[in-house]
Amino acid sequence: MSQEVVKRAEELINSMTEYKLGGMEGYAALSLIDDNGYPSATTFCITKADGINWLTFNTATDRPYAERISKNNKACVCINSGAYTINLVGTAEALTDMKTKKENWLPMFNEGVHWSGVDDPSLLILRFTTERYTITFADDGSYAAGNL
Repeated sequence: MSQEVVKRAEELINSMTEYKLGGMEGYAALSLIDDNGYPSATTFCITKADGINWLTFNTATDRPYAERISKNNKACVCINSGAYTINLVGTAEALTDMKTKKENWLPMFNEGVHWSGVDDPSLLILRFTTERYTITFADDGSYAAGNL
């Protein structure tokens, strides 16, 4: 049963990547530790994912995330609705290398809303890697928890 719940969560997360769902679907809350030692959550669209193993988010270098991660890389991601709660605990990285930027660049970004292009120096990729998880689906009460 546990593996079925994990597989269902992975399929759900993968369906949310690349802004496929739009609207209020596809958002994840990423919690990092702020300068005062408290968790601080921000919602992001999931750019890419490998199920529950890792997720990436695109943001800008002028935001506080890279600095927070450099001081304490412990992080948590929560993806939820009335139908499910997926809680992932692990670590985060702030990446600006061209290979990672290219892997996380989506065609819709070519519209220049946030960045001038994949080589824009303000493009920052946040990569979250899961160490442990708890997953609940409300429709059938299924639940899984474990370590990766």
